[in-house]
Amino acid sequence: MAEDEAFNWLSPFASIDLDIDGRTDGIKQWAIANRDTIQPIKSFFDELISLIDTTLQSVPPTIMLIIVVLLAWQAAGRRVAVLVAACLLALGLLAPGAWELAMTTLAIVISAVLLCVVIGLPLGILAGKSDGFEAAIRPVLDTMQTIPAFVYLVPVVMLVGIGDVSGVIVTIIFAIAPLVRLTSLGIRGVNSSVVEAARAFGATPRQIMFKVELPLATPTILAGLNQTIMLALSMVVIASMISVKGLGNEVLRAMGRLDAGKAIVGGLGIVLLAIVLDRITQGLGRSGRERGHRHWWQSGPVGLILRLTGRKSEKPQ
Repeated sequence: MAEDEAFNWLSPFASIDLDIDGRTDGIKQWAIANRDTIQPIKSFFDELISLIDTTLQSVPPTIMLIIVVLLAWQAAGRRVAVLVAACLLALGLLAPGAWELAMTTLAIVISAVLLCVVIGLPLGILAGKSDGFEAAIRPVLDTMQTIPAFVYLVPVVMLVGIGDVSGVIVTIIFAIAPLVRLTSLGIRGVNSSVVEAARAFGATPRQIMFKVELPLATPTILAGLNQTIMLALSMVVIASMISVKGLGNEVLRAMGRLDAGKAIVGGLGIVLLAIVLDRITQGLGRSGRERGHRHWWQSGPVGLILRLTGRKSEKPQ
C-alpha cells in the first residue's frame, strides 16, 4: 500500500522495479550448470582455430606472401595483386612480431568466417525460399546487428570462458547477419523467368538451386561474404578483451599502457589485413563481363601457365 501511495504519475518509472537484472541473473546459473554440455563444441572450435593458426604460422612469410599475391592476381587482377603485395610488405615491416600476430588474427577471422558460411549460407537460402522463415529471422538479424557488441561478451564468457574460442563465437554472432541477408536477397533477386525456363526443361529443384539460382546469386552472396569478413576484422579489437590473441590484443595492451607506438602497429596491421581481404573477396565477386567474358582459369597465373604449356605443346608439332 505504501508503494501505491508513493507512486507518482508524473514520474512513474522511479517507483516501478520489474527486477529484470535480478531475474536474468538466472542465466548465469544456467550457464554454469551447462558448461559441460558445451565442452564438445568448445573442443571443436579450439581444434579448428589451432589447425588454421598452426598452418599459417608454419608457412614462411615469403612463401605466404607469394601465395596470397598469386591468389589476389587470380581473383582480382594484376593491379590488386600489386596492392596486396605492398600491403603485406608494409605489414611485415611494421614490427618484428607483426607478421606472426597478423597470422594469428587471420586464423581467428578465417575460423569465424568459415563457420559463418556453414551456418549462414543455408539460413540465407532458406530465408530466400520461404517468406515465413524470412519474416521470422529478420527481427533476430536486426537484433544481432544493432545490439552493442560488448553485450555478446558476457554470456559467451559465462558459457565458454575466455580465450580464442569465445572470440570466434562472439565474432560469428556479430558478423553472420550480412551473409544471411544478402544470400536471401540474391536468391530472391534471381529472374523468375529463368527459373521457369529451367523447370520447363525438366530440371529438378536441386538442379535449379545449384545450377541456376546459386550461380546467378553468387555476386550478391560474395558481397555478403565480404561484409562478414570486414565485420569479423572489426570485432578483433573488442574480442581481445576476453583474451583473444593477435593484433587486437596488441591494441588493447597498448591502450592500457598508453603506448602509442604499439597501438599504431596493431591498428595499421588490422587495416592492412582488411585491405588485403577486402580486395581479394571483391575480386572473387566480379562478373563475367568484368572479367572480359572469360572463365576464371583463363586469366591470372593459372591462365598464364595454361598459355605457356599450350605454346610448348605446339612447338614439337
